[in-house]
Amino acid sequence: MTFNKAEWPRRLRSQEWYGGTSRDNIYHRGWLKNQGHPHDLFDGRPVIGILNTWSDLTPCNGHLRDLAEKVKAGVWQAGGFPLEVPVFSASENTFRPTAMMYRNLAAMAVEEVMRAQPIDGAVLLVGCDKTTPSLLMGAASTDLPSIVVSGGPMLNGWFRGERVGSGTALWQMSEDIKAGKMTQGDFLEAEQAMSRSSGTCNTMGTASTMASMAEALGMALSGNAAIPAVDARRRVMAQLTGRRIVEMVKDDLKPSDVMTRAAFENAIRCNGAIGGSTNAVIHLLALAGRVGVDLSLDDWDRLGRDVPTVVNLMPSGKYLMEEFFYAGGLPVILKRLGEAGMLNKDALTVSGGPIWDEVKDARNWNEDVILPEGKALTQSGGIAVVKGNLAPDGAVLKPSAASPHLLKHRGRAVVFEDIDDYKARIDDDALDIDESCVMVLKNCGPKGYPGMSEVGNMGLPPKVLKKGITDMVRISDARMSGTAYGTVVLHTSPEAAAGGPLAVVRTGDMIELDVPARRLHLDIPDEELQARLAAWASPVVRPNGGYAQLYVDHVEGAHEGADFDFLKGCRGNEVPRDSH
Repeated sequence: MTFNKAEWPRRLRSQEWYGGTSRDNIYHRGWLKNQGHPHDLFDGRPVIGILNTWSDLTPCNGHLRDLAEKVKAGVWQAGGFPLEVPVFSASENTFRPTAMMYRNLAAMAVEEVMRAQPIDGAVLLVGCDKTTPSLLMGAASTDLPSIVVSGGPMLNGWFRGERVGSGTALWQMSEDIKAGKMTQGDFLEAEQAMSRSSGTCNTMGTASTMASMAEALGMALSGNAAIPAVDARRRVMAQLTGRRIVEMVKDDLKPSDVMTRAAFENAIRCNGAIGGSTNAVIHLLALAGRVGVDLSLDDWDRLGRDVPTVVNLMPSGKYLMEEFFYAGGLPVILKRLGEAGMLNKDALTVSGGPIWDEVKDARNWNEDVILPEGKALTQSGGIAVVKGNLAPDGAVLKPSAASPHLLKHRGRAVVFEDIDDYKARIDDDALDIDESCVMVLKNCGPKGYPGMSEVGNMGLPPKVLKKGITDMVRISDARMSGTAYGTVVLHTSPEAAAGGPLAVVRTGDMIELDVPARRLHLDIPDEELQARLAAWASPVVRPNGGYAQLYVDHVEGAHEGADFDFLKGCRGNEVPRDSH
């Protein structure tokens, strides 16, 4: 497509850098020409930043440089000027202490990159689970036209004729080792079968959940979420997205136009239908804070409670993302929600039209993968938010991944003061614990870890596993991987390190969990609870400088999205002053 400047309705922000004959314009433009760009590329056409989270140390995103080339092709075809920009990439499986600690840092970096450089729109090239929310958060804070392209899930893993779901199989097999059901040699052989292609986790873990959330929010083209990473259609999607972002810049279609209250309601209900990760709660709360949408844990519970979980994928079900794509992918789910009166059909998407127009003709090609409502994994899906004297600001649980018989349970607390205490004692046969107990883990929240690690799905003690028991009630202020499963109460807020009631639970206390009643109760007199809290002193050592100290000083609670208190709201994309 030939660029016609006369068709553009306004002067683009990139022209503050490139448009003119001043010394400063020549400074910005002339240096970029050393890459071999002709002069007419600076004539007012939209400059599109391809914000790429590729890294050799982020294996889920290892193929994104190739995908970026397809995005560039689409931008060129639509008359834009594509420039690839590397941005902070946090990998869940390599970053310590946890990738979640760096989500906010990545979002800050993306925001500043977008504001400080001459781009008119952005393609957010994402994959591993923290890269999706961090780039969306940064884009929301600048409110430049932006669109998501996900890297896509890996192909199915297979081991001895059985599907191997990334993450989910890891948790299962590690428990089988403890229970004596699997040998270490078998475990190492299975390792080779888990990750057999480029892409993100192939379960409905956090990466696939957040790709689905981006699509349900309207921030990605329809069908983006489920296409396998190595499928040619993923490259087609990238190229079409490159074309589309140029038109979005022309129309000035911004994140604030798309990510409205209606869009967040659609995403929450969609999360219930797909059996999505509990991590989506924290990420969407943080994202809503960036665009000024008032969203709370109560919204998650209210909107998702009556949504049946119909996507039969691990960790809640049987299949993997590859089958979900073949069955029709997320458009089928959004159509199902629309037919049930659970979709805000007029919500705008990056396509420029309402979401219903994108999904109304979708078809389900496999009713064993996308189940009929009458065969749903659970009729009350979504994320259950429980509250009580143990979690005044709330805690979350994923019903579709829990054991039904444990959703209403009273048991004796066995307390671990932190993750090191847990690791030191859990394998000891002398530990006074059985399957009726409630495992409690403290000091693993946003401030306590710091960074809120994915340790909430504590492995069961071997002496319980050897009885054939596979689930117990577990409570913590931590997160868990979206690939994990079990009756696990997470994100307990206020967290222990902030002096929440979780901090003063003692081994031997009785705890009541009643998910249908949305109740989490520490069964001690209120006077005793208050006395314990008054005598409490934090055992957590405050970081001495660096980003860790910034994080601990400014991170908000899990019930608020664990974002930094100084990053709420949109700060815009006003062009910074030129210093040259």
